[in-house]
Amino acid sequence: MNDFEKDVQSKRNDLIDSGVGFVVSFVFFISIFAIAQVIEFFGTR
Repeated sequence: MNDFEKDVQSKRNDLIDSGVGFVVSFVFFISIFAIAQVIEFFGTR
C-alpha cells in the first residue's frame, strides 16, 4: 500500500463533494441566465 493511502487527509465520500460542486455551479449558471432574461425582458420595453 502506498503512503498516501495510509494517511488520507479527508475520509469524506467524494460523491458528496461532487454533488455539492455540481449543484453550486448549476445554481450559478442558472442565476446568470435568469439575470440575463430579466435584463432582456425589461430592455425590450
